[in-house]
Amino acid sequence: MFDNVEELVEEIKKASVQTQEELEAYRLRFISNKGVLPALFQKIKDVPGDRKKEFGQAINSVKLLAQERFKTFISDLDGNSGAPDTTSDLTLPAEDPIGSIHPISATKNTIIDIFKRIGFNVEDGPEIENDWHNFTALNFPPDHPAREMQDTFFIEKDPDILLRTHTSNVQIRLMNKQKPPIRSIMPGRVFRNEAISARAHCIFHQVEGLFVDENVSFKDLKATLFHFSKEMFGKETKIRFRPSYFPFTEPSAEIDVSCFICGGKGCNICKYTGWVEIAGAGMVDPNVLSNCDIDPEIYTGFAFGMGIERITMLKYQIKDLRLFTENDIRFLEQFKTIPW
Repeated sequence: MFDNVEELVEEIKKASVQTQEELEAYRLRFISNKGVLPALFQKIKDVPGDRKKEFGQAINSVKLLAQERFKTFISDLDGNSGAPDTTSDLTLPAEDPIGSIHPISATKNTIIDIFKRIGFNVEDGPEIENDWHNFTALNFPPDHPAREMQDTFFIEKDPDILLRTHTSNVQIRLMNKQKPPIRSIMPGRVFRNEAISARAHCIFHQVEGLFVDENVSFKDLKATLFHFSKEMFGKETKIRFRPSYFPFTEPSAEIDVSCFICGGKGCNICKYTGWVEIAGAGMVDPNVLSNCDIDPEIYTGFAFGMGIERITMLKYQIKDLRLFTENDIRFLEQFKTIPW
């Protein structure tokens, strides 16, 4: 078998390649997984034990020689082809990309950038969640309507395992592993057992925010969302808070911004009210802080949540939610010029 190795060395050294066809024949014989070298490696088991190492080293040397000769042949053929040099000119402008960033991703990235500039970190968590992180720790009573089957996808009929219905589960996980101060946003995909229509879908995206520290007030919440609204929708944007109810915040509010399409005068986007709803928010309920072993006597915090699809629809006047998931190239190409 050592004689076979020596014969291959001589064959490789004498090999000559003048055409692409000869190069391919060389590759198939000496480089490919079905060539002579893999077959030779299989014979190591037949070599006496005291010479296996020597035989293996000899085959490796042949393999390296074959690869080096192959590189040389490629270089020689490229240099002698007579074809014009096709090396890329790095000074030329880039070609237009074939695709573009999806409008949902573009909006999410913009939201993240705005909050990052004012000190918020980005956190992530599991989409398959348990009841504690998705409901119980967030102060949902056992009989809360959101627990019913028409709202939640449960896994294999297990009442404790489900697809998260909001990204608030990440807030609980974050407060369990990190003590205040906490200042983070949680973008992600969520799931609700709803019929798909122009204004609803069973899969959509949210961005939630959490700020917990000493002496955090509702004023801090208002200032944060006021800054976000102006950055997202324009400097002339106004903001208003309407009283609302959420199990995990108290007091709670729904957030409206002045319609950035009509400037508050009234149009079909704002239903002629001059306002559009963008988020829900409030001060973190003391029970939620206690569930995460954070002392509500020392710390306070605020939380907010907004739908990425809704903001995208408002910002670009998109009237059908289903367009985001239908992959219609005519729709997606409209966003190629957006400078994200």
